[in-house]
Amino acid sequence: MGIVAGLDSSAEFTRIVVCDTDTGAVLRQGYAAHPGEPKAVDVDPQTWLLSLGEAATGGLLEGVEAIGVSAQQHGLVPLDAQGGLVRPALVRNDKRAQVAAADLVESLGGRQAWAEAVGSVPGAGQAVAKLRWLARTEPEHAQRIAMILQPHDWLVWQLLGRPARRTTDRGAASGTGYWSARTGMYRPDLVDLALGHQAVLPEVLGPSDAAGITPEGLLVSAGTGETMAAALGLGLGPGDAVVSLGASGSVMAVHHEALADPSGMITSFADATGMHLPVVSTSNAVRALRGTAEMLGLESLDELSALALKSTPGASGLVLLPYLEGERTPNLPHTAGTLSGLRRESMKPEHLARAAFEGMLCALTDAMDVLRGRGVEVRRVFLLGAAAALPAVQALAPALFGAQVVVPQPADYAALGAARQAAWALGVARGTLSPSAPPAWQGAVAQILEPGEELSAGQAVRQQYVATREQIHPGAFGS
Repeated sequence: MGIVAGLDSSAEFTRIVVCDTDTGAVLRQGYAAHPGEPKAVDVDPQTWLLSLGEAATGGLLEGVEAIGVSAQQHGLVPLDAQGGLVRPALVRNDKRAQVAAADLVESLGGRQAWAEAVGSVPGAGQAVAKLRWLARTEPEHAQRIAMILQPHDWLVWQLLGRPARRTTDRGAASGTGYWSARTGMYRPDLVDLALGHQAVLPEVLGPSDAAGITPEGLLVSAGTGETMAAALGLGLGPGDAVVSLGASGSVMAVHHEALADPSGMITSFADATGMHLPVVSTSNAVRALRGTAEMLGLESLDELSALALKSTPGASGLVLLPYLEGERTPNLPHTAGTLSGLRRESMKPEHLARAAFEGMLCALTDAMDVLRGRGVEVRRVFLLGAAAALPAVQALAPALFGAQVVVPQPADYAALGAARQAAWALGVARGTLSPSAPPAWQGAVAQILEPGEELSAGQAVRQQYVATREQIHPGAFGS
């Protein structure tokens, strides 16, 4: 038995879990919020170290032999030739870079060119778009940039005592916009296109590689982005998909190869095990539920859920296309939501509440079908986010997704994934684990929901939704 730690430095806090190397059982935990403005898009990276130090107080890391780091993915840490910070790190899905992202798409020849080059189309959150924004709006800073790191890269570098070697992993690299998950190689020409000159990029480590040893003697694993760490912490494998229910939504699945999508709907990430994580995102998920609750004068989503369950499958013919903020999947950025099927018998609060849940889940099924249409197998769907606990979501999701639904208990899955990676790298270094597979830890404690007898009703609801979508937005998915 040994002890390892997993560190997750998210946008607003640091979480640390200390785990048994053999089973993954959590032995100790630490937490600290990042100092400063929680929603800031320009951040001093030193605040991440301050938060880390606070989270690790009280002997939390005593006896730990290895540590893994996961961190927020939408981040850029620009360094000069001496390794000094050129300006505060740019983090989050910073809307300032939206125009820069659009410029990059045009500069390379369109969405298809980007999808083929790196597996994704530039968005405001990606490092490549942030570089372009800096080159256009802060040219004096852009000219000084000699090295580029992401938050997890920078934290690993700091833990190791700022060595000459700087590293990242394939998971984090796949979100930059200048590394291809398909080829496993950087595209320095895209850095040049965005920044106006070349910059040193970190070495991309393999999933079970070690980044180095700290001055205190701790082995540090490659680390990865939060999404990839959470997938590792959940124990995802082929046939598994994750549906994330935030204000917006996403569907992510484990697949054996990178997917180049000319439409740009699929973002082709690499995972932290050597596999791939194609992701399809929607602009609207829980925001559609909150908007409906406000329309009905309800104070909570729990009330909306209870009301929805008083209706019947299909909401008496009422269909909500939940494109309230435009939509990304399908690509309808300037559209609005639509409520269809209004008849006297359908104009009841419970039917509108049900239509909101069915519309949100059907829109996410549209996203899932984009992946299925490219050969991605989905046998189990992990449902994440606070809304996953709503009874209406749990009642409707299995039949609409057409798959077993797993609702994991809340846990620090990104930190757990980072710890599992640390145990893997430690085992490989000692010759007790294979580089080809991470340690077999206990799976997430979860509630299992089966489609059961509701499957046929769910299929009918799905057909009603698709028919309405095709009537109002014909050919939105190219069909």
